[in-house]
This record gives sequence, structure tokens and C-alpha cells, in this order.
Amino acid sequence: MSSERGKDIAEGPSRVNPGDQQLPPTPSRYESQKRRDWNTFGQYLKNQRPPVPLSQCNCNHVLDFLRYLDQFGKTKVHLQGCMFYGQPEPPAPCTCPLRQAWGSLDALIGRLRAAYEENGGSPETNPFASGAIRVYLREVRECQAKARGIPYKKKKKKPHQGKGGIT
Repeated sequence: MSSERGKDIAEGPSRVNPGDQQLPPTPSRYESQKRRDWNTFGQYLKNQRPPVPLSQCNCNHVLDFLRYLDQFGKTKVHLQGCMFYGQPEPPAPCTCPLRQAWGSLDALIGRLRAAYEENGGSPETNPFASGAIRVYLREVRECQAKARGIPYKKKKKKPHQGKGGIT
């Protein structure tokens, strides 16, 4: 009998009380944000007239979603006619629109791209991985950089050095 008791202590109780169940680990901030973004995109598709099933979603729906999100943006993007166009820190307020920042959109697309595949979508049909999305993000980045006077220049690759050092 004592050997049975020792076995129970080593292996833990065989019966699980409902109050003793362990909760699954708390998802990371990234995982929580990815799930929230995925749900938001799904809701956006459902609210379209007519509703768009995820299986019929394409890059145009994604582009429309990104443009829709602009209305909730917090980044001032000066228009070309604005006297503060091209100034990183304008001295006074203006009426130019607030938009989603390029970095936020880029991160959002990364999370949605991953969520699409995690939810059963194939990489070949992933609308978030479309070339049109990459072009749109590049245009947003360049437009915002010009409007704020911040140059985005591609970093040049360092020349490749062989084993013998500089040749």
C-alpha cells in the first residue's frame, strides 16, 4: 500500500479536479495582436456588401482594407500643396490628413500573412503576399517619406571580400 501511495505522489493525482486544471500559457503580444488583426480583417470582409468569403478574398480586398484603415491613422501626412510638405517637424498645425504610418501597415501585413497560412490558407494563394501589396507599401513609404522630409534610401551592400582580404 505504501508503494502505491509513493507512486501517486511521484506521478500526481489520477483524478483531475475542475478547479485544478492548468490554463494554457498566455499568448505573446505578437500572437494576441495577430489574432486581433485576423479577426478584424474577417469582420471587414463580412461587412462588405455582399459579404466576401475568405476563400474568395484577393489582394484587392486587402488593399481596400488598408485604405479603410487610413481613417484611424495617427500620422500626419502633408499634401503636396501644404506649406509644411517636406518638413519633418512643422512649426504649426495644418489641415492635412492623418494616415496609418507605413511601419504599422507593414507590420500588419506581416501578421496577416502569417495568420492566413496558420488558418489553412496556402502560401501560393496568400493575398497578403501579393506583389500588389508590396508595391502599395513601397508607395506609401515613399509618399510619407517625401511628405515628412525623411529620406528612405536603400542601404548599399558592402563589397564582398574574399579569403585573402581586400583585393
